[in-house]
Parts: sequence; C-alpha cells; structure tokens
Amino acid sequence: MRLFAIADPHGNYSKIKELLAMAEDVDIVLIAGDITNFGPDEKALELFSLFTQPVLAVPGNCDQESIIDVIENSQATNLHKNSTIIEGIKFIGMGGSNPTPFCTPFEIQECDYEENLDRMRKESLNTKEPLVILTHAPPFGILDNVGDTHVGCKALNAFLNEADLIICGHIHEARGIQKYGKTLIVNPGMAALGFAALIDIDMENNEHIINVNLIEALR
Repeated sequence: MRLFAIADPHGNYSKIKELLAMAEDVDIVLIAGDITNFGPDEKALELFSLFTQPVLAVPGNCDQESIIDVIENSQATNLHKNSTIIEGIKFIGMGGSNPTPFCTPFEIQECDYEENLDRMRKESLNTKEPLVILTHAPPFGILDNVGDTHVGCKALNAFLNEADLIICGHIHEARGIQKYGKTLIVNPGMAALGFAALIDIDMENNEHIINVNLIEALR
C-alpha cells in the first residue's frame, strides 16, 4: 500500500497536482492538519477535490474547529478522535495541537489530548494490524524543535514504540524522518512549499515493511 502524506498546506494547494504526479500509484491520501490558513472551512473542499483516492484528514491548530463538520460532510474521512481500518492497516487520528504561545484557533490542553489518545490506544492494544497515527502535532522531543525548545505533544509519546508509523506536521522547519524503537515518525514538510512524503507499507506473511521517501515539487 502506498500512502501519500501531506501536512500544512495552509490553503495553498498549488503544488499538490505536481506532487501527486511524482507519487504515481497512490492508495490513500493522509492530510496532517492546517488544511486552511485560519479558514474559511470550505477551502478544504478545494483540496479534497484534487484526489480520487480515499482521503483521511485531521485539522490543525490553524484550522477552525468547525472544519470538522466540513470534513465529515465531504468525500474525505474525518480521522480526528476516530479510527478506521483500510486494507488491513489501522489508522488513528488526532487533530489540533497542544497549546502554543500564539492562541491559534484549535488548541487542545494536554490532559484532553491524553484522555482521547488513551481511549484510542486502549482500543488498539491487541490489534494485529499495522498501526498508523495521523496527527498534526508531533510527539514531544521528536521532530518538534523550535530553536532549542521542544514543543511537541507529550500525550502522543504513549504511542512511541507501539505504533508502527506516526505522521505529523505543525513544525514547518522540522521536516524529516526519525525512528523511536519500532515507530517511524514522519513530518512530510510544508505542503504549501511543495513538500510531501511517500510511504510504502508492504505486508507479507504477517509481517510488514515500511519505506518512506520525502519528495519535493520543482520550484
């Protein structure tokens, strides 16, 4: 299965078609938040219309919380606080972000993050499927540096070495791939600047191999 992952388009979708052409055969599209730049919510429909594949999306802290209704009434699947299984892979999602200094529209207290993630984690403890987490915020201490400061979400760390893959965004300057135990953490980079990630999950004989390639549109 090939996943096409983007984060932080912030309402600028001008590079998406080029990135999709580079990706070739894509099975599922994952959108890790900041779909708009503080709205309007309906701007998200423009992005979703670019895809023929199934789309799983969570909002970011620069989206209005009301964008959830738009996602739920669109062709995309709202993964915020939800989970789904597609072709033998379990996807869990959490949008928004832990608090920032900027009072952005969709910020969630760590305790509320923890409550929701703990519920979904317990539901997934005995899952046999590969587990993929789609979140806007990164885990604390991983791909979350702003200068010398870690700004990630501590509640997400419960999934480290449990989930197979965490796809996040939020920190524009932290594009990259990092491994923690068995967990691969991927920040595809800012889609508004032409960044994305291709993630291939090959499953054979009850085992799975994950390969990640960061891609960039021509400038």
